[in-house]
Amino acid sequence: MKIAMIATEKLPVPPIRGGATQIYLDATAAIMARKHDVTVLSIRDRDLPDVEKNKNGVSYRRFSQETYIQEVANHLRTETYDVIHVCNRPRWIRHIREASPDSALVLSIHNEMFRDDKISYAEGVDCINAVKQIVTVSDYIKMTICDRFPQAIGKVATVYSGVDVETFQPKWTAQGEKIYATIRRELGLEGRKVVLFVGRLSKVKGAHLLLEALPSIIKKHPEAVIVFVGSKWFGDNEVNSYVRYLYTLGAMYENNAMFIQFVKPEQIPQLYTMADLFVCPSQWQEPLARVHYEAMAAGLPIITSNRGGNPEVIENGKNGYIVKDFSNPEAYAALINKLFDEPSSSIQMGKYGRQKVEREFNWEVVAAKLLRAYGEERG
Repeated sequence: MKIAMIATEKLPVPPIRGGATQIYLDATAAIMARKHDVTVLSIRDRDLPDVEKNKNGVSYRRFSQETYIQEVANHLRTETYDVIHVCNRPRWIRHIREASPDSALVLSIHNEMFRDDKISYAEGVDCINAVKQIVTVSDYIKMTICDRFPQAIGKVATVYSGVDVETFQPKWTAQGEKIYATIRRELGLEGRKVVLFVGRLSKVKGAHLLLEALPSIIKKHPEAVIVFVGSKWFGDNEVNSYVRYLYTLGAMYENNAMFIQFVKPEQIPQLYTMADLFVCPSQWQEPLARVHYEAMAAGLPIITSNRGGNPEVIENGKNGYIVKDFSNPEAYAALINKLFDEPSSSIQMGKYGRQKVEREFNWEVVAAKLLRAYGEERG
């Protein structure tokens, strides 16, 4: 098959500036390119050429962010594809269909893009009628589409995202032990009990709840430290009022809170390896944060809020815990203390999570499911 994968207008592919959907497209494209002709379309970036073909055999074409969808449509009028995979932009389907009427269209949805403030009912119906398949990153996102558009039920399927398990080394492996010791030494965290948060520092991500939980945590475990990895947006270390609030709150517990601003994607796995557990205290109806896959790959037990699709990858008590009282700092403190109190149980949870991600959420599995959505026969 000749396949085009169309990224959003936000960030380039490969994901040199981060971005969950950019990681998703780049990883699956590399696997599909073993058997198929794959081209990824994305926005231009000063550090990337406009046209290239990488070592995995994936072709890339990049266009101006300001006129992106128009340039993508122009490209599709001159280049024929069997399948066009549109990422997270249902309103683009009309333009894509006009530009390439004979291609099969597959739409992947990573957020609540079928809400009434995102797309009109008429546009939504037209989009659903035009596509061969819609794949969603969680059952929660699938539900948000089918609740508003019951006619989509036969076309929507959940295909969970994935992670490159080889880039994450649990601390119980030989390589993981070295990374664990090195990173902790570099950060001055030797002998500490480390809680990890990775994500944007925005109120909906709930970082403040972990800082508010700190007094109850350090009362039982004074050696505990929460490490926050992230900034207010990808690669943007500007301090807004919320981030300033976090820094002010963190300064009250300077020995128990650490902030690491945006780091390159390739540096993230080492920070997971040096942690003891991972917490995702999201307050919004999150589609399903990819940090869950990363934490599982690193062999960390996970504490996550009962919001959106996040609980779907957690088997409560096996690879982590789901916080139902998700806006209560003490609910997080209790579970963090529980995992610190039971280190052997914590390690077993991490190992179960690693096995789960190897089995269910590696990129090979994701790519195979996408190819079936495109129409590839099982071989």
